[in-house]
Amino acid sequence: MMESSGDRRAPITPQLALRVAILGGVAFALFAIVFFRLWYLQVLSGDKFLAQATVNRVREVSIQAPRGKIVDRSGKTIVANKVAVVVELDPAKLPEEERELAAKWAFDVNQRAAKPKGQRGDPIPIPRTPTAELRARYQRLARVLNLPGSEIHRRVVRSLVLVPYSNVRLKTDVPLSTLAFISERPELFSGVTVDQTYVRDYPNDSLAAQILGTIGEISPKEKKDPRFRGVAAGTIIGKDGLERAYDRYLRGVDGKQRIQVDAFGRPAPNPRLKNDEPIAGQRLRLSLDLGLQRTTQTRLAEIGGGRPGAAIALDPRDGAILAMASHPTFDPAVLTKPFTQERYEALTGEDTGKPLFNRAIAGQYPTGSTFKAITALAGLEKGLITPGTTINDTGCITVGDAERCNARDAKYGPVDLARAIQVSSDVYFYRLGMSAFYSPGDDHVIQRYARKLGFGRATGIDLPGEDDGVIPDKQWREDINQIERDCRKEKGISLTVNVFAAGAEGCGISDLRDYNLGDTVNLAIGQGDLQATPLQLAVSYAAIANKGKIVVPHLGLEILRANGELVQRIERDPARRVDIDEADRQAVARGLHLAASAPGGTSADVFAGWNHGAYPVHGKTGTAERQPKADQSWYVAYVPDPKRPIVVAVTVEEGGFGAATAAPIACRMLAKFYEQQAGCARGEDSTR
Repeated sequence: MMESSGDRRAPITPQLALRVAILGGVAFALFAIVFFRLWYLQVLSGDKFLAQATVNRVREVSIQAPRGKIVDRSGKTIVANKVAVVVELDPAKLPEEERELAAKWAFDVNQRAAKPKGQRGDPIPIPRTPTAELRARYQRLARVLNLPGSEIHRRVVRSLVLVPYSNVRLKTDVPLSTLAFISERPELFSGVTVDQTYVRDYPNDSLAAQILGTIGEISPKEKKDPRFRGVAAGTIIGKDGLERAYDRYLRGVDGKQRIQVDAFGRPAPNPRLKNDEPIAGQRLRLSLDLGLQRTTQTRLAEIGGGRPGAAIALDPRDGAILAMASHPTFDPAVLTKPFTQERYEALTGEDTGKPLFNRAIAGQYPTGSTFKAITALAGLEKGLITPGTTINDTGCITVGDAERCNARDAKYGPVDLARAIQVSSDVYFYRLGMSAFYSPGDDHVIQRYARKLGFGRATGIDLPGEDDGVIPDKQWREDINQIERDCRKEKGISLTVNVFAAGAEGCGISDLRDYNLGDTVNLAIGQGDLQATPLQLAVSYAAIANKGKIVVPHLGLEILRANGELVQRIERDPARRVDIDEADRQAVARGLHLAASAPGGTSADVFAGWNHGAYPVHGKTGTAERQPKADQSWYVAYVPDPKRPIVVAVTVEEGGFGAATAAPIACRMLAKFYEQQAGCARGEDSTR
């Protein structure tokens, strides 16, 4: 049978056969090379590379960078660094039982954290030391380092969980005598090593402690904060105060120590790995005047009799803080090292006056008569009074169903606005408060003006922890009433129960009444539900001094390199401008000046002998009632010196009359600032 011509295939040509042979040969050669290399690596060199893989594991340990210095406006050091000796424990010298215990504790903690918040139960405690030998070793260390043995065990376990290959830091800034004792007895302190680190150094002890703030290791919660994005665990950061506000400048860049370890996490001998050196943080220059700060802090403690209080001095032109003190204070060096829970409670407890608390920016108080200047400006702007409006102060006035009187039933007779501020006539401002409440179409005259001057909201100072304060009005009253109703409903407390009984049950923030005339009348003299910080008072008086500019108070001025070279000036939010009629401002200013300089002025005897011609003081006393506590003492003043103006605000809890305690402190601050010789005696005035 004949084949179909379509099924016939062309014969392979010699050229094509040659090409196929060449390609096959190349492929064979390539596969041969690959197989030979695999045979070489696995058979001939397998043992060698297995040994290298076993030891060639690198761990990175952070090398702390020294934080930048903090200096005052003239470059004087407020915070620096010093090298401190630390005692550490080599984890490789710990028994396996301690490692197993740390792993079990970490597992239990993670299991608890994975549960919903309401089902987690109590925190997982660290179990006791697993072996008698290890307990004995910890106890020997405890006696030498003056630490509880249980605290040493706790630090070891936590370190084994977080960084199992890194030495466990037991104590920082150890005396040389302690190091000598440990070094001479290596058989008793197995695995104990010595290293160096940087700690904050405070050459002025407790000066400006609340402003400066503290530092510490970054917490898991802080790592989630956008400002700390990319910051490694164990990094030292600013925890509060300026250390936190300017942390990104002060922190620097930590170095890296590379440690070669084996498969079990044990350091290899002589690893010879290159380290990355740390980069020091930048320097922060503040607006503080160190001399004025020292005087402010000293006088607040001495004249205040050790009672809690705060004092501020600022430049009304731009809001630069010249001094800021809060009493009681503390030694910040205590917080540069690990400390016990008991020590922390002593720094935060009510019994010790909460020395960590910065009352200058977070203390909320009724302001007493210092608020009358704000009430006066509000009444003048609204047209409720004029500078010449005069009333006959007979000592008392009826407000609603109640009679209200001047302090100690004083009677001042005919008083205009300036005279009312000079002698601090409550009756004058009670009447003004009544007029404000009944003002047609606007029964929040005082509240609205107070907010314009910065009350009821944060000033924007470059410190964390500032409070807003409270300007009471109808809406605020409705809001706290609703909170009270919700609280009573949750706790099963009747709405008819009085506020004191409700308070005993965990509520009691409101008596559930409506906002009324008495609230505005109380506000007019700085009493009632008004809450303001000393800094807010200083900013409001700065607006009077600088003709309506609401400054943003600040401490940071410049970022500098370690050699003092300027890196950048710290920019501020622009100041707001409030329209204050110049005639109105001068009327209030005249009353404030008379109060500090003229016979009968509430602080005139405090400033007796003061050079008012060169440095005219415009000041107002305040005595705020805070039942069941004793009266709170206030004084706020400004000096409109063309070259060096200043505003000061001082308050002392349970300090009595403003002229008796707060005013003499302010006088001492001004005397230091202007280098004046002044008596600054305690005043005799007893107005509120």
